[in-house]
Amino acid sequence: MRIALSFAAGLVFGAGILISGMANPAKVLNFFDLGGIAAGRWDPSLAFVMGGALLVTAIGYRLALRRPAPLAERRFHLPDKTALDARLIGGAALFGIGWGVTGFCPGGAVPALGLGRLEPLVFVATMFLGMIAARNFENRAASRPRAA
Repeated sequence: MRIALSFAAGLVFGAGILISGMANPAKVLNFFDLGGIAAGRWDPSLAFVMGGALLVTAIGYRLALRRPAPLAERRFHLPDKTALDARLIGGAALFGIGWGVTGFCPGGAVPALGLGRLEPLVFVATMFLGMIAARNFENRAASRPRAA
């Protein structure tokens, strides 16, 4: 049941990304081109997609959290960290830079893999390499002895 629900959620998300055009990096980059410098045309459609997603998420959370537990779990697994730390800020900055440079975010690149183009494949492969490098960096940093 859990795998089927995860598959259905991913399918709906991926279909939404494709239908909205957010798997097209040119459309995303046109949103970031506020001054019309690069492509010459600012495209505000990403703001409407994100606004719609925020609305659906807000309603979904309000409805879901009224339940005693999720459909396929014993309890909700909500974030317990609220502090802004260097890891969060650095990760958000890297995400934003990568999205602004390539036009892909992970949520748009994975569904774009089905389009048969090389760009999302290169993005996803380098994203995985970056995740491996970050994990190795963290493991090395955690294993170093700390100065007193």
